[in-house]
Amino acid sequence: MTDRPLKQIHLAAHFPGVNNTTVWSDPASGSHIEFDSFRHLAQTAERGKFDFFFLAEGLRLREHKGRIHDLDVVGRPESITVLNALAAVTERIGLAATVNATFNEPYELARRFASLDHLSAGRAAWNVVTSSDAFTGENFRRGGYLDRADRYTRAAESVQLAREFWDAGEEDVRHRGPQFEVEGRLSLPRPPQGHPVVIQAGDSDEGREFAAATADVVFTVHSTLAAGQAFHADVKRRLAAYGRGPEELKIMPGATFVLGDTDAEAAERAVEVRRAQVGPRTAISFLEQVWGVDLSDHDPDGPLPEIDPDPDSALAQGRVRFGDPLAVAERWRAIAAEKRLTTRELVIEVTGRQSFIGSPATVAGQIDHFVQNDAADGFILVPHLTPGGLDEFVDRVVPLLQERGVFRTDYTGPTLRDHLGLRVPVPGRG
Repeated sequence: MTDRPLKQIHLAAHFPGVNNTTVWSDPASGSHIEFDSFRHLAQTAERGKFDFFFLAEGLRLREHKGRIHDLDVVGRPESITVLNALAAVTERIGLAATVNATFNEPYELARRFASLDHLSAGRAAWNVVTSSDAFTGENFRRGGYLDRADRYTRAAESVQLAREFWDAGEEDVRHRGPQFEVEGRLSLPRPPQGHPVVIQAGDSDEGREFAAATADVVFTVHSTLAAGQAFHADVKRRLAAYGRGPEELKIMPGATFVLGDTDAEAAERAVEVRRAQVGPRTAISFLEQVWGVDLSDHDPDGPLPEIDPDPDSALAQGRVRFGDPLAVAERWRAIAAEKRLTTRELVIEVTGRQSFIGSPATVAGQIDHFVQNDAADGFILVPHLTPGGLDEFVDRVVPLLQERGVFRTDYTGPTLRDHLGLRVPVPGRG
């Protein structure tokens, strides 16, 4: 680290949702579908002066061994619908929706996000995701038509065309590209932010290039300082090829946290949380996702299976793949052997994201250390309880970050672009 001015930390809140981040067994765990849960977490994040509130989304309930995955028994309301409602009960915090560019048309995307931006007075953000999953595509007219190699091509053109609609004003949009031929006009004035903020999630080489060319924020996952620094340097380096400076893209990994009055107490709580998040059944489910075979008789407290995975299996549908099953199994076996881990302990090890664990002072110091040393520009925090899991962080950690002079004590502008320090795009120039 040099003698440069202290970097300001960016923070966002991720609604935990239907996944194994949430500790469902905790008595304080609440509904993932009632509006009051969304309101509570969003208002808590706004009280903490966070940049934005973030919603993920799945377009189909996942299946495992031909049955609805046990974490998907409820599902969740559509993201933009929830955020339009939250716009009425919040004032400053940004509102970020995950919407798939593969199964939505650019005009509809431009119109929905422009509507949210107007209704929220300039607080909308679009987390652009893609899919080549034919299982998810079965819910749509064109099904799984899109080749995996084309997913970022379509996403990039979707964002480009949405921005053309936002910029057009009273002029018609005439667009001819490899994915879309469009001639028309948006039915709304230009959004208050010019362009709603664009977020991109992905760690592949093509994802990094897409982010450098297109995104305002990158949502990623890295579990160590070194991994974060490598990703941060690589993506920031790519910006120059697109005429962009390092300050025009914020890198915000997802992170969890566990607090205690002392570091030792927090460490004990963290072990309890992770064991609650990855119970025996969940550990076997993760294992089957990689191995592609029924392992219901496998002992989660024993070693990994001796058999090799089936790389062509369709046992799990609608879930993000870990990568090449044979390569993943080889890597997991090496980790298990080195650290002498059981199956469940191994799954806990490999599925964890960046986690800040300790007293409020320790966690504040850890977050600041990552940001000042260019492992991130901030973090999207994923609490393990809904809806009250962020309360303790806002009450006990945020004031310490403010005392350090690295986090705002109040919002300085009304829009999400103001919170992120991003310029308002000039029409026609991005």
